[in-house]
Amino acid sequence: MNILRSLLFLILVAAAIRCRACDLCGCYTPQMETAPEMPTLSLPSWISGSYAAVAEQFTRYGTLQLEGNEVPNPTDQYLNSSITQLVAGYSFSHRFALQVSVPLIFREFKRPEGFRIDRGTVSGLGDVSLLLRSVIFHYTSAVRPSVEVEGKNALAVESDPDFSASAVLLHGIKFPTGATSRLKEEFHEIEIPGAPVSGIHGHDLTLGTGSYDGIFGERNTVRYKNVFLETNVEFTLRGDGAHQYHFANDLAWGGGPGYYLVRNRHTLVGAQFEISGEHKDVDRFRGKPADDTGITAVFAGPRIVASRGSWSAEIAGEFPVLIDNTALQAVPDFRLRTGIAFHF
Repeated sequence: MNILRSLLFLILVAAAIRCRACDLCGCYTPQMETAPEMPTLSLPSWISGSYAAVAEQFTRYGTLQLEGNEVPNPTDQYLNSSITQLVAGYSFSHRFALQVSVPLIFREFKRPEGFRIDRGTVSGLGDVSLLLRSVIFHYTSAVRPSVEVEGKNALAVESDPDFSASAVLLHGIKFPTGATSRLKEEFHEIEIPGAPVSGIHGHDLTLGTGSYDGIFGERNTVRYKNVFLETNVEFTLRGDGAHQYHFANDLAWGGGPGYYLVRNRHTLVGAQFEISGEHKDVDRFRGKPADDTGITAVFAGPRIVASRGSWSAEIAGEFPVLIDNTALQAVPDFRLRTGIAFHF
């Protein structure tokens, strides 16, 4: 039963719904399912214990697109967005875990404002999320004994199962803890004839939405020997925002195949090819559509996961393969993610 309990916990804390195309969407969940699935591991403290994680996401917005087509950027406007998430969680049964995620945001930007250039930074606390993760399905094939030779004695030991599959639900709420003062810029935006047009606005720089938002996600994981496949989807249901600005609902998805390059009793190292995407309709300001906010994006890139003992970590790069946006926007050039987690 140790292997089943261990797998249930490891999959439970694995609902890897991460930030995708929208910096204000999603939250980081540690990739703890990378820990070895060995029955000889004694993990009673993991089953009903705590975990913590730190994650970083850096996104570079340096390309201007008008209605999905790249256009010149004569003023070299850009937005560098860095989000550090502090995560603390507790697994209080084999099926349920509760997690809080605290984002710390730093953004640096350069944009035209009329005929002058506006440079600056914004930083502070983002919108805090409280999440409940629930295992709704789990299957593991029978464990087959293997033989280890130690000197002249042959010892029968259990190996990890060849096949496992799981499905995990994520649901929670995002609180309006991030500052929303940048949204007030929407009241004063005026286009000056002949002046460069900015693709970076108050809704891009805000630290929070000013709304209570619902988070609903689902994750599937299938593994056969060293080959694995993950898929996930997240829907963010937006509430009423601040300063008459209402962010649109957001649908994000991702996943892809992977292979464990190293898989033994103590260490795992895996490589994965990920494809992810997002669809968001236009926001609304003063009850009218904010034309420069809709986006459909698809990203692809590599991801490396590793685990040893109570530690697990990941690093990933995402690069756009398709971005279809409304009006004029600064869109991502690339996104880098990294995270490290620890079981207490």
